[in-house]
Amino acid sequence: MPAIPQPEIAAVQSNAQSGPQFAVHNPATQEIIGTLPNLTANQITDAVAKANAAQSRWAATPVRERLRILARFAELLCDQKNAVASVISREAGKPEAEALSTEILVVLDTVKYLANHVPAFLKPETIAHGNPIMKLKAGQLLREPYGVIGIISPWNYPFSLPSVQTLTALATGNAVVLKPSEFTPFSSLELEKLLRAAGLDPDLLQVITGDGATGAALLAAKIQKVVFTGSVATGKRVAQAAAARLLPVVLELGGKDPMIVLEDADVDVASSAAVWGAFMNAGQTCLSVERCYVQEAIYEEFLKKCVEKTNKLRVGSSHPLRHNQPGKDTSQPAQRMGHPGQDGEIDMGPMIHERQLRIVQSHVEDAVAHGARLLAGGKLVLQLGPNFFAPTILADVDHSMLIMREETFGPVLPICSFQTEDEAVSLANDSDFGLAACIFTGKRNRGETLARRIHAGTVMVNDVIACFGISEAPHGGVKASGIGRTHGRFGLEEMVWPKYVDSDRLPRMKKLWWYGYGPAFAHQMGGFIELLFAKKLINRLRGGVKSTKSYLRRRLL
Repeated sequence: MPAIPQPEIAAVQSNAQSGPQFAVHNPATQEIIGTLPNLTANQITDAVAKANAAQSRWAATPVRERLRILARFAELLCDQKNAVASVISREAGKPEAEALSTEILVVLDTVKYLANHVPAFLKPETIAHGNPIMKLKAGQLLREPYGVIGIISPWNYPFSLPSVQTLTALATGNAVVLKPSEFTPFSSLELEKLLRAAGLDPDLLQVITGDGATGAALLAAKIQKVVFTGSVATGKRVAQAAAARLLPVVLELGGKDPMIVLEDADVDVASSAAVWGAFMNAGQTCLSVERCYVQEAIYEEFLKKCVEKTNKLRVGSSHPLRHNQPGKDTSQPAQRMGHPGQDGEIDMGPMIHERQLRIVQSHVEDAVAHGARLLAGGKLVLQLGPNFFAPTILADVDHSMLIMREETFGPVLPICSFQTEDEAVSLANDSDFGLAACIFTGKRNRGETLARRIHAGTVMVNDVIACFGISEAPHGGVKASGIGRTHGRFGLEEMVWPKYVDSDRLPRMKKLWWYGYGPAFAHQMGGFIELLFAKKLINRLRGGVKSTKSYLRRRLL
């Protein structure tokens, strides 16, 4: 089955004959897999205007009807999972099996979560009043959709990230204008296509294609909130642009996630987790293991197992160059090259582009120059293509090296040793980032106790990365890792604004605190405060008498 059906690409191209175009390349082969319009600011303004017009109708649509459309979308996605996985793989470079497990599975679980939780979440919530004088009021909390949510999405998870955010926004009554990365736009177009096939009004989700200027135009348009996922540098620019118009933001800006391996951990399990956590999606995951700290007693054993497992990884492409010959024996290098065309035999694909690869290469070179030991990889794999970098293990690293301070976002596992838990916590927290962390130990209670000391939005005990696949768990970080949350209840809260409705039960009664100030009112309020908050019972009783007398005196005046 072709990764991107040619008639579909032709349709996209035919809709954009006028105006600038940009090409989308397969990162493994550099072949052009399609061209798309680089939309103008006026086109984006029109798209947002259509979304705003459609949103009011959508917000008035019963929640169950909205969820029925999402359920139909899930049915279509499940039926077409392999075709969608192929689209993801072709433009992002990851193995199709990984597209299924880390993208499509996550999205389907999100739909199930929304179906189970959104109806109760959106029901008016009764607010009880503790203050006795407010007992005559009925309070309700309503959750209102913002309107049009602008979503700016990255290239590393081009289907799951925008889908989770879009589906959550739609379920809560918003419209969405989605700007995908110019490197991976076809995955978002698959999302749009499936939702429209499920019955969604086309104006409620519009995918706008283009480069950074497209994102800037979206921020300038009449959206009511922006959800951005990407680098810290770009996230700061988004926040500055949003601040100029007091636009609410959610920012997920990456991480430098630490992994702590205690001496009582199962070394075989922990090493497998480290290898997968560092190299899955070629290390291009915000939750990747980017720093690994191993207790001295098991340090050398852990290194040995990581190297053994890394050397068995099969690097390649699900969509190889046509001149590659299937079955060619390339298993002799340290990292075996995948058999072209046989996705099931590929563990790791290419990086997204050469610019990101150069960052990885510079971090590795800096570490080696400052005394790190290179145990595996550390080089380009040019026989596969310009964007392939061998999965790399560095030992004896320290925090003077770029590899332990800056986000690498590539297939590198830097490892160093520590002596005590306090040292491990200090090292883990010594970072500008705070997205996630993980701890491996044979004692769950020990891991959970240590987790409370780690500065991160999520801490996993005896697992890596998987928290993103838990629909109920909030995803987001602290420090430079961003602002706000996606997923779970906190992700739902980001898509609505709270409206408090206060209704008085005795509408014909004048309120005690209205005008009519004077000595009697001051005595009344003073006595009432004593009644509610004085420490001693006798003082509270005196306050009650004082307040009552003052109230009666005011009524007689």
